[in-house]
Amino acid sequence: MKISIVPILMLVALVSTSCGVSKKVHQALQANYDELQVRNRELAKRFQDSQQELASSKTRVSSLEEQIASEKSTVASLQAALDKCLTSTSEGNVNVSKLVDEINASNKYIQHLVNTKNKSDSLNMVLTNNLTRSLSREEMQDVDVQVLKGVVYISLSDNMLYKSGSYEISEQAGETLSKIAKIITDYKNYEVLIEGNTDNDPIKQTNIRNNWDLSALRASSVVQALQNNYGVDPKRLTAGGRGEYNPVADNSTPDGKAKNRRTQIIITPKLDQFMELIDKAPDSDSTAIDTTGTGPSLR
Repeated sequence: MKISIVPILMLVALVSTSCGVSKKVHQALQANYDELQVRNRELAKRFQDSQQELASSKTRVSSLEEQIASEKSTVASLQAALDKCLTSTSEGNVNVSKLVDEINASNKYIQHLVNTKNKSDSLNMVLTNNLTRSLSREEMQDVDVQVLKGVVYISLSDNMLYKSGSYEISEQAGETLSKIAKIITDYKNYEVLIEGNTDNDPIKQTNIRNNWDLSALRASSVVQALQNNYGVDPKRLTAGGRGEYNPVADNSTPDGKAKNRRTQIIITPKLDQFMELIDKAPDSDSTAIDTTGTGPSLR
């Protein structure tokens, strides 16, 4: 609220000039005037603050109106989605039922795979135990036996098999080879691959060109020992050399080189024999497997 002080000033001037107002009265009027000036400034400031607050309130109101409009739009969209969902309930139930059937079928297939793997693992364990049972502790240091997916891998170190730097079979290898020959003979319908492997050191002998030659010659020596000394049918045997190109360890260390210098005897059933073995694999609580027709009973 704005107060005009012009009439008051005119009154003071009129009184002063016409009536000879005393100094005391004049001072009182001046003090009143100063007080009115202060009050006028305060009212002006309050008016300005009120205007600013009103503008701010209008801004807030506008923002709230926008939020209300947005919420109404969201409610409308949700209502439309709900209506659509309600109208397609029957179709949705059919889809859910179909999905449940697919999940059940997948679970059955997964269980089938698990059961098959358990049978295969049981077979591998029994075969491994049977193969290693006749080997002594000393022999096991130079012989590594693994069964993977029905295939038997017998890895023999060159220290045990051959004379140093040669492909001739050493005398100490005879007893171990005789036990391996017995296993090969028992599984008479299986194919047997003898595979030679070397490290990457160059060959220094003049009668051997390279590691390819050495690995093949060593495999051939084992094949001929199994045939000539232990009566294994040569028609089942294959000799192969892989040279330095199938390492199982780092050739940069002596220990790695020693692991790479090896001969593998790989006993492989044919596909129909492998499937028969899988079918006859023991249950989880069984400790024996009968492989009549393809090999000995493992007990």
